[in-house]
Amino acid sequence: MKTTLAAALVAFAFAGTAQAQQAAPKGDAARAQGKISACNGCHGIVGYRTAYPEVFHVPRIGGQNPGYIVKALEAYKSGERNHPSMRGIAVSLTPEDMADLAAYYGEQQK
Repeated sequence: MKTTLAAALVAFAFAGTAQAQQAAPKGDAARAQGKISACNGCHGIVGYRTAYPEVFHVPRIGGQNPGYIVKALEAYKSGERNHPSMRGIAVSLTPEDMADLAAYYGEQQK
């Protein structure tokens, strides 16, 4: 009985975690219109490469999974992901801003 209960709890916890990772944020793409300029300066240019802090290819984020975008922005904001430019932008974003940006870019073409 204890083994069955423990297995059920583990399965329930895992299912909840998997659902949270897949759930798209409830952002508003229309609200993002006033928030995208900082993003488009790098992510909106096909083939753009930046030289700060080192030379690298900047990924296009149009068509990206909204949940991934939110998680990435949260990681930049917390310092879990380390990139000076992205951290500088992410620390200024509210959770609503992140969800709105994710909704906007999730609707764009890859």
